[in-house]
Formats: sequence, C-alpha cells, structure tokens
Amino acid sequence: MKHIEKMNVYLANLSIWNVKLHNLHWNVTGMQFMPLHQFTEAMYDKTFAAYDDVAEHIKIKGFKPLVKVKDYLEVATIKELDFKDFTANEVLDYVGSDIELMRDFAVEIRNLADEESDFTAVGLFEDYIADFEKNLWFLRQIKG
Repeated sequence: MKHIEKMNVYLANLSIWNVKLHNLHWNVTGMQFMPLHQFTEAMYDKTFAAYDDVAEHIKIKGFKPLVKVKDYLEVATIKELDFKDFTANEVLDYVGSDIELMRDFAVEIRNLADEESDFTAVGLFEDYIADFEKNLWFLRQIKG
C-alpha cells in the first residue's frame, strides 16, 4: 500500500519536527517570546499526538512503523535546525514553511489512502490538513 509507505515518511517528519519545534520553543527571543513559546508548545503537543496516531494506524493495517532515529533522519523531508537564538520572524518562517510542507504531504497521503480505500487514514489526514490550514491562517494574522 503506497500510502502506508508515505505514512512512514510522514512519521519520520513528525519525529524530526517535534525536536525542531522544541528547539524553536526553547530558543525564541524578543518581544514575542511568550506567545511564540506557547504556540510552539501547542504545536509540538499536537505533533507528538499525531506521531502516535500515525504509528498506530500503520500497525493497525498490519505494517511496521519506522522506530529508529537513524531511519527517520534518512527519510525525513523536514530539516533539523542547529542550536541558536531565534527571532520571532525566524520562528514564524520556520514553522510556516514546515506546516506548508506537512500540509502538502498530508494531502498527498490522504489522496493515496482514498485511492486505496483506507477511509480511516482519509479521515485522519483530513483532520491534519484542516488543522494545518487553521495554523497557517494564525501565522498569516500574526505576521500582518
């Protein structure tokens, strides 16, 4: 099932993104520290919940989710960040581009799942897509 293969890459992205969001959360600086600190915390909480849901769905369908960090780093399309202090604009840019990447990938997986009649995955990924759209709107409003 093609969508399950893609879900393993998505799982890897969620793992890497969770760490990246923590980096941004801990290291954002400036006048917007508190709202961005809270926003990135909410994002990594949702990311971790999705990580568990996606892995469980892969298992439910009789396949094996990736479990090694080494494997995640090999297949993930989200890139890590080095340690540094981040301005509010940098945080907004990194989070926004990652949300767009994850949304587009979620759409691809949703469509493949639909073609392969995995309607549970369709519903799961439609929820992710809706949440990504809402968060992109939040980011646009913050940027003005």
